[in-house]
Amino acid sequence: MISPFLSWALDVATVVVALTVLLCSWRLLRGPELPDRILALDTLYVGLVALIILLDIRFDSKLLFEAALIVAMLGFVSTVALARYVTRGDVIEE
Repeated sequence: MISPFLSWALDVATVVVALTVLLCSWRLLRGPELPDRILALDTLYVGLVALIILLDIRFDSKLLFEAALIVAMLGFVSTVALARYVTRGDVIEE
């Protein structure tokens, strides 16, 4: 059973993190330069992980925690691959 204060805090945190995800999505689409878009993508996946974790706490589900781990791993790998592509022109050296 979730206390009323924790329920309120989860609601507020979910709204704030969802707003962050929306703003990062906007920056990803409208970013003036490539570094802005890369930073928005990195912040977007961190926000998505936070949002999934908040929903996991709200619904008391272990499946959402595993989904957050997968999103975090894919986000990290994609950020590293994108940074290597931008700096060197390829992801894997030959």
